[in-house]
Amino acid sequence: MQATDPQQLDPQQAAARAWFEELRDLICAEFESIEHDAGSNARFDYLAWDRTDPSGAPGGGGVRGVMKGQVFEKVGVNVSTVGGTFEGDFGKTIHGADQDPSFFATGISLVAHMANPHVPAVHMNTRFLCTTKRWFGGGADLNPPIPYAEDTAEFHAALQAACDAHDPEHYPRFKQWADEYFYIPHRHVHRGVGGIFYDHLEGDWDANFAFTQAVGRAFLDIYPRLVRRRMAMPFTPADTQQQREWRGRYAEFNLIYDRGTLFGLKTGGNVDAILMSLPPVAAWS
Repeated sequence: MQATDPQQLDPQQAAARAWFEELRDLICAEFESIEHDAGSNARFDYLAWDRTDPSGAPGGGGVRGVMKGQVFEKVGVNVSTVGGTFEGDFGKTIHGADQDPSFFATGISLVAHMANPHVPAVHMNTRFLCTTKRWFGGGADLNPPIPYAEDTAEFHAALQAACDAHDPEHYPRFKQWADEYFYIPHRHVHRGVGGIFYDHLEGDWDANFAFTQAVGRAFLDIYPRLVRRRMAMPFTPADTQQQREWRGRYAEFNLIYDRGTLFGLKTGGNVDAILMSLPPVAAWS
């Protein structure tokens, strides 16, 4: 069984966990600063949760962070560190777990749904997993109900710069992967304007960890700038309706196709933390 007790983590597991928790603190502080600048006193509420492995042994846990404010209608920033044994056939679908179902996973997951339809919603997740193999995965994608070309360009430029500093092949590969992954087949549409998505990044652990940190820092740099640019723009009831219908598409993707949602539910994670990605209000025409 993979350890989840902080005292039992190996150096790589401990370093990854510490980074994801540090990134959570940096992001939450920046989002609270945006609320403060808008005249709001909104702050994150944190709820710690514990997981029991199917074997009955402790299986780690995490902290769900949620803020509902004037700018961020609903934003969740979760960190978790879990481990144990995959149940049934699910382990056969996980990289390196087809023969040995034991696992360890630590990561950060963020989804922001905004009050103003002109401010893009966003998703970001990075993670480190251990089975018989060890790898990083994650990415970020922008989801504007009302797209602006300059916002899309700047978001992609920030992610490309993070990629290019580590491997010039990362951005075109991971952008295409995001375009393919963040797609709603039954609607024949993408859920947003893309970003990057990567998985099974293994081999040079130090290099892959540094890249994963760079993705987190790039997100922390670019997304707050886009929020501040759009958060005071006037909007109409028609804009709000467009936002709510777009959110319906987002909910469909997360409930039907999202790997992180499936992984959390299949491994006995905190249901409220897993489903914090769902929008507070959505509509279907």
